[in-house]
Amino acid sequence: MLPSNSGSVLPTKPPLLPPNPCLSRFDVAFFNPQPRSRPTVGATHKLSINLVRMEVIRRLGGGCFKNPNGKGLRVEADSGGEDFFDVSTGVSKPVSEHLVIMVNGIIGSPSDWRYAAEQFVKKLPDKVIVHRSECNSSRLTFDGVDTMGERLAEEVQSVVRRWPQVQKISFVAHSLGGLVARYAIGRLYDYSLTSRPVVTSATKNDFGEEQTEYSKQCLEQYYKATIAGLEPVNFITFATPHLGSRGHKQLPFLCGLPFLERRASQTAHIVAGRSGKHLFLMDSDDGKPPLLLRMVGDSDDLKFISALRAFKRRVAYANANYDHMVGWRTSSIRRQHELPKANLLVVDEKYPHIVYIEGETVKDNLNPNKASSPIGDQSIDLEEEMIRGLTQVPWERVDVSFQKSRQRYIAHSTIQVKTYWLNSDGADVVFHMIDNFLL
Repeated sequence: MLPSNSGSVLPTKPPLLPPNPCLSRFDVAFFNPQPRSRPTVGATHKLSINLVRMEVIRRLGGGCFKNPNGKGLRVEADSGGEDFFDVSTGVSKPVSEHLVIMVNGIIGSPSDWRYAAEQFVKKLPDKVIVHRSECNSSRLTFDGVDTMGERLAEEVQSVVRRWPQVQKISFVAHSLGGLVARYAIGRLYDYSLTSRPVVTSATKNDFGEEQTEYSKQCLEQYYKATIAGLEPVNFITFATPHLGSRGHKQLPFLCGLPFLERRASQTAHIVAGRSGKHLFLMDSDDGKPPLLLRMVGDSDDLKFISALRAFKRRVAYANANYDHMVGWRTSSIRRQHELPKANLLVVDEKYPHIVYIEGETVKDNLNPNKASSPIGDQSIDLEEEMIRGLTQVPWERVDVSFQKSRQRYIAHSTIQVKTYWLNSDGADVVFHMIDNFLL
């Protein structure tokens, strides 16, 4: 158990280098590529140099997890991830009733959400417990949206058992993690008949005379939707390819060139395994439609759209430009003509990189489970079907632009502040999310 700069207790396993929350395991591998065998004299000298280098970086990047108050923030970890919560009240366990699950994207790790998790607890002390999921990291993110979703569902159930006092649940996910979270809530969704007490202040006696001297309590039955047995509140995604990455400039670094987009679809499984197949809608397990298309409706055992509808808020943060991994349309669940025009984009002094906010809207009420209907000589494509399915429920859309930032070329990571010293310009986006978080 090693103390961090913020006063948090960070359980770790003995690594070659001192733990550095600002760096992912890939960063550590970059700075220290030596194998874990016993070092020679020369290797020991190189290791010492790397230790110094890592310490310098840790100190330079320390601002991403310093606690200005020097107290209050605590981290607990086990095999299922890390929980952030406030202990300024002096109790050993938090009294917060709202659990926030944070999910990383492809080739990501729990450390990707460290900055946002700490800001959550600092700005909402005694309000939330933030859990950074650990079940899908590194190469495990190649296993497919369904496999990852099943793992996340099991992890969430474990976390809920660990914190029996929690009553509410929210999800915050980045990139591919948003699809994984959508799958997991379909697995965790439950819709059951329950009862609640109803008090009436006046009744009538056997003679029809109103009696107001006492109150009468009875039970009212109603249907209640839950996620992992908890009340669902916020479902928030950052740069998530809700419509997949297939064609139509949904993978921006291909520049919209048709032959490159076709080639990417054909080779995605080589690069990203089953997750690549799902993103490019190239899967057809047992002759079924692509998974992302199935995830815009309900099936017998997985209620994807009902689970989304159960949340009080659904919010899609999307990069309007310079995101080379996820296109604007797929991350904001819009058609091309629905994207805001340049003259409508504004700059908010408090949140300088938030350029457009669209309140909750339901754009279509068509049933996505119906077969594609013809339009002229063509059928509605898969992207259109997914838009119609997902917009059965209202979404808030928050458009982000780092056009004037020096960090614009890494906008996909900056929008979540993956590493503070590289992505600090995204801090206002994180604060906007927290300031508008529904408790």
